[in-house]
Amino acid sequence: MQIPHFLKILTIATLITSVSGCANLAYYAQAVGGHMDILRRSQPINTLIADPSVDPDLKRTLNKIITIRSFASNELKLPNNRSYTKYADLERPYAVWNVVAAPEFSFKLKKWCFIQAGCVSYRGFFSLTKAENYANKLRAEGYDVHVSGIPAYSTLGWFVDPVLNTFIESELELARLIFHELAHQVVYVPGDTVFNESFATLVEQEGVKRWLAHNGTTNEYAEYRARRKRQTIFNTLVRNHRMRLETLFDADISEIEKRTGKARIFDDLREEFALLKTSRAEFRRYDRWFSQPINNARLANVSVYTQLIPAFEALLFQQNGDMASFFSVVKEIGKLSKEERSAFLKITMHERRQTNFAGVFESYSQ
Repeated sequence: MQIPHFLKILTIATLITSVSGCANLAYYAQAVGGHMDILRRSQPINTLIADPSVDPDLKRTLNKIITIRSFASNELKLPNNRSYTKYADLERPYAVWNVVAAPEFSFKLKKWCFIQAGCVSYRGFFSLTKAENYANKLRAEGYDVHVSGIPAYSTLGWFVDPVLNTFIESELELARLIFHELAHQVVYVPGDTVFNESFATLVEQEGVKRWLAHNGTTNEYAEYRARRKRQTIFNTLVRNHRMRLETLFDADISEIEKRTGKARIFDDLREEFALLKTSRAEFRRYDRWFSQPINNARLANVSVYTQLIPAFEALLFQQNGDMASFFSVVKEIGKLSKEERSAFLKITMHERRQTNFAGVFESYSQ
């Protein structure tokens, strides 16, 4: 399973936070070093296209990036700046590796807090070895831990974010990531990952839809929608078992009983997936996800940060699909307190559902 994109943001705020203690100093040192290495490797896309020694296939991709970047600003009203006008080959499969951790009997992810960026539920490393070493320390403290490779991250406009070799596998992937990351530059509320990632994912989805429609590639959009539908089914499968685990963790029983019950529910999850895969072969793409140990940290990552997408869909609908107006409304909502934002978006979702229901009922009555 592809890790939700809300896990990949290692903001530049982490690079400038005042530090205390050797452990923190080492962490920020690797963050600064890793980011500076990316900046050193970055070259203007136009320069690379003009270079006769650059591989022709890469040049075709870089030309496509220019077109996508222009579409993002002109059609989606995303920031018109120098982000994604450079390219960097990192000579590795991922930009960063994120470490997430949860207690043995809880899905409340451990958080790390930074100046400006607020608190986030992951810790990013530019080295897999460093990420694994840190993960092992958390495991020794009793946490369920997961390490995932992430193809991109954003500095939220603090620096010129380049396109990386880690996410140029396809035109659709390029467009999706660029739209998503630029959305974070439009609105980013420190400490509210659910809000930030639901918003950016909605912009990503709307952007991909419009990009493919713009290019007349309706078949690709159908495939994109099918992929998202598979993701929703997978997320539902995982969430159903997560709900069972939450009930187990809240039960007044011993830790031994909880541990036994937890293992049984994980086995049930695997069995249900096997049945799903038997009837629908397209779900074999999730074999890799199930090939790794299942724990609370991995389950907590599945779709928990995109739950507000319906609310943002409703807001975009209210603005008649006008992206600039939509962004203005979201910025105002971002100024509210977390409780006020949550209440407002819940009301928005409820009103949209009521409107949809009324429309269906009216059509049926006719």
